[in-house]
Amino acid sequence: MTDEYRTLVEAYARYGGEVDALSMPDVAHLLIHENRVLSSRPVPGLDIHVEETGTGVKIKLVILKGYRIEHPVHLCFGVLPKEGIQQIDSVIIAEEGASVELLAHCTFPNATRVRHVMNAEMEIQRDAAITYNETHYHGPHGGVEVVPKARVSIERGGRLTTVFTLTRGRVGRLEIDYDVHVGEGATADMAVKVYGRGDDDILIRERTVLAGEEARSIIKSRVAVRDRAKSTVESITEGAAPYSRGHVDCVEIVQDDAVAVAIPRVSVVDRRAKVTHEAAIGSVDKKQVETLMSRGLDESEAVDVIVRGLLK
Repeated sequence: MTDEYRTLVEAYARYGGEVDALSMPDVAHLLIHENRVLSSRPVPGLDIHVEETGTGVKIKLVILKGYRIEHPVHLCFGVLPKEGIQQIDSVIIAEEGASVELLAHCTFPNATRVRHVMNAEMEIQRDAAITYNETHYHGPHGGVEVVPKARVSIERGGRLTTVFTLTRGRVGRLEIDYDVHVGEGATADMAVKVYGRGDDDILIRERTVLAGEEARSIIKSRVAVRDRAKSTVESITEGAAPYSRGHVDCVEIVQDDAVAVAIPRVSVVDRRAKVTHEAAIGSVDKKQVETLMSRGLDESEAVDVIVRGLLK
């Protein structure tokens, strides 16, 4: 066991990872530090191929036809030094009738100048399902740049569920760009939860195209910014097929000198489709803050408690 493995696993545990699962023979996992594979374990029905590159790794993960992976697959990506770059190029394929839950933890506890780039192509075949939960921890310095980009296709009857969470440590700069095409009778449920402080800079762009009859999608964003942080959330849904349904739901909380922008964009090119949206930007409720302060919290702590409750 290397020092890097031990340190990355300790960080994984500290920020919510299920460390015991990494030693279970029936639970698949993949641990990547910078551009090195520290540990990898497939399970029946799940093929994992990883190629190390100069700045990161290339991953191909395939859930084979008809397999339903019983336990969540643990993916741990990290950069432990203060400076570095990590580029993850991934292809994820769920073959017909397959299903999997992926738990990704991205950890940069000491970062003062780290760039993490994720380019993902995801293919969800007929009646297959992927749940992708991604949680980040960036340490206190705000020296992380995270650029996740995903292109997803969901075939007939397929299901995609994604949750991106970055609420502990400083965000730094975050630039999300997701593009999802939803086929006949397929569904996409996408959520983002981010808490920005200091001079953090947050840009979120998520787009769903309802390309198949009776396709469904929902895009949910919960973003809080305080101090001098900035956030821009652009949520796009296009109803392009009969009886397709989509909804955009964005809530942003603003405190101090922070700035928040919400840009919901909805369009319909088939008269039988329906797409709706709601967006709200505001501050924390003053009465809630006063109630918490009466119980011994200072104003900053009270605001933090309320914001974290929203993000849960």
